[in-house]
Amino acid sequence: MSQISASAPATSILHDAAQQNYPVSALYVLATPIGNVCDISLRGLHLLGIADAVACEDTRNTSQLLQRYGISRPLIAAHQHNEREVADKIIARLQQGERIALVSDAGTPAVSDPGARVVQAVQAAGLQVIPLPGASAAITALSASGLTDERFQFIGFLPSKARQRDTELQALAAAQTALVFYEAPHRIIDTVDAMLQAFGPQRQIVLARELTKLFESIHRCALGDAPGWLAADTNRQRGEFVILIQGAPVAEGDSADSDRILKILMEELPLKQAAALAAQITGQKKNALYERALALKNEAEQDAAD
Repeated sequence: MSQISASAPATSILHDAAQQNYPVSALYVLATPIGNVCDISLRGLHLLGIADAVACEDTRNTSQLLQRYGISRPLIAAHQHNEREVADKIIARLQQGERIALVSDAGTPAVSDPGARVVQAVQAAGLQVIPLPGASAAITALSASGLTDERFQFIGFLPSKARQRDTELQALAAAQTALVFYEAPHRIIDTVDAMLQAFGPQRQIVLARELTKLFESIHRCALGDAPGWLAADTNRQRGEFVILIQGAPVAEGDSADSDRILKILMEELPLKQAAALAAQITGQKKNALYERALALKNEAEQDAAD
């Protein structure tokens, strides 16, 4: 098997990244790798090299990351305890014509990580915010989960107190969308047990841990089997987790309602459009509704023929 080297096309792409427009007086919301340091974008690397400063969740972690890329930049601590205060300092620097990169310890800032308040303040000051997309633990886990739900809800971290956690899970039990959670290793057992109580044993669960790292693991099973799987090997309880829960099945009453909605829409729209709109109204899967629309159409044609 041939190896990829720094060929002419690769050099050309690096040159293209350097030639793109990077406005001054702008905050760049920059996604960093969630584990594998090679998962940084070329555009992100270039921006880190030209930024006047990097606002980061933890200066030690970001300093180590930049060192891996051979980059040295001034760092600004911007974490959950000082976001409002540091936002004013960042705005003042942006108004002087600087470029500031905003990063979290891993993944996309402001998604279950600090950053949202800084972005909001910069926008309120009339300054530009530019996203540089990249790694996201939630999307990474979803892409390799094998769950077929057409929609998902991102929940992030559940409340730390058991009663509040259980209340939130119960409120999500009827959601007909895949649910995406983040969880820390020391809470994984209690959280999965709580999910079993809230969602029942039949739903599919995906436990994705240490994504993009050496000991990456993505395991899908029935929720009823998850506690035993975790208990069978303590190594399975280590690392940062993304937990995915299959959406709730469609109840019989929902099926009747969806048939009524489909029949109304089919009188005015082609089948695909009717199914797509019915999916938006009911929250059910578009493909399933399309198949049901075909069946309803065939039933109507058969009744007309009889």
